Amino acid sequence: MPLLSYTQVRPWAAAIREAVKLRKMPPWFADPKHGVFANDARLSEDAIERIEAWVKAGVPAGSKADTPAKLGRVESDATLPTADLILTAPASFVVPANAVVDYQYLVLPLDLSADKWVRSVEIQPSDRRVVHHAVLYIREAGSQWLRNVPPGRWYAPSVNDPDAVRRTRDTKEDILGIYTPGAPAARFPENTAKKLPATADLVLQVHYTSTKSRTADKPRVVLSFADRDPEKRIITLQMGRDDLRVPAGEANYRASVSGTLPGDALLISMFPHMHLRGSAFEFDIVGSKGYIETLLRVKPYNFNWQLNYILAEPRPLKKGTVLRWTGYFDNSRNNPNNPDPTAEVTWGEQSWDEMMIGFFDVAVDPHVNKQDYFIR
Repeated sequence: MPLLSYTQVRPWAAAIREAVKLRKMPPWFADPKHGVFANDARLSEDAIERIEAWVKAGVPAGSKADTPAKLGRVESDATLPTADLILTAPASFVVPANAVVDYQYLVLPLDLSADKWVRSVEIQPSDRRVVHHAVLYIREAGSQWLRNVPPGRWYAPSVNDPDAVRRTRDTKEDILGIYTPGAPAARFPENTAKKLPATADLVLQVHYTSTKSRTADKPRVVLSFADRDPEKRIITLQMGRDDLRVPAGEANYRASVSGTLPGDALLISMFPHMHLRGSAFEFDIVGSKGYIETLLRVKPYNFNWQLNYILAEPRPLKKGTVLRWTGYFDNSRNNPNNPDPTAEVTWGEQSWDEMMIGFFDVAVDPHVNKQDYFIR
């Protein structure tokens, strides 16, 4: 429901009070025992008490003189402070009614006169109802990924060609931005940015979810550039498991993945991703003699609110640091989101399948790209 005016808000006042008192809203799932985050959305006790007092007082209207001139999100405008480049899909993607839609890919050519440093990025679907998530990749000039795909045309590999599906899915390109429902534009910390080479293309991957009626989506990408070279370059890394086998009825299935950091870096943020059986996710540093430091524990994990947790202070990580990500899955009847507790669940792209990926942004030397960072 829209909450952009007093008239719209008033009927929901009691429900709003209940949601904030139970801390269901605003959505925030990080365990407060681990980490301090710049985008912590939790309301203060004072704010909750003010809402409680407002409802008890009969939900009085505020002064019209205090009403902002512009409220809410305006779909036709970029939501970033400045928009230096807006790329719009040349054609809409038609989402059929009551259908399973394979992941769609769209190559967006760039026409830059020079390399750019991206300070903020937002992926804006035109119909958010049907967009489960979207990922925007930077395809550098030497990459052969999707070179057979004409620019500006929607593409999905044939499910009857497993090699084409694998080649499309398995890419090592850096990620420029991610869209999930409710997520704000990505703004990188001061003196950091992501590099967009002049010779690169952008590739948009979109996961569409069909509704009861046919519709169409024409997404766009909004970029803001830095006016000078940054001190650090942001690259997006990930660790995950694609060999998941969650037994039917299992209430607390655990899957972990670990890796060694190939070089020094500053940890900026962490973004857990699972599907409907996901119940919790942990990001840990593993040291010697049983030492464990939990950087982030998301519990409960909520598939409908997939958040990026941005550290209030970037965390220095030394080369050789062992990182371990752990996902927990509830495939039992006690999980109200479970499509089928009688089925074993394996890795897959659709929501009724499962995934376990921990994305994380790190800041490195501005001259080091993602491929160079892994050269040991």
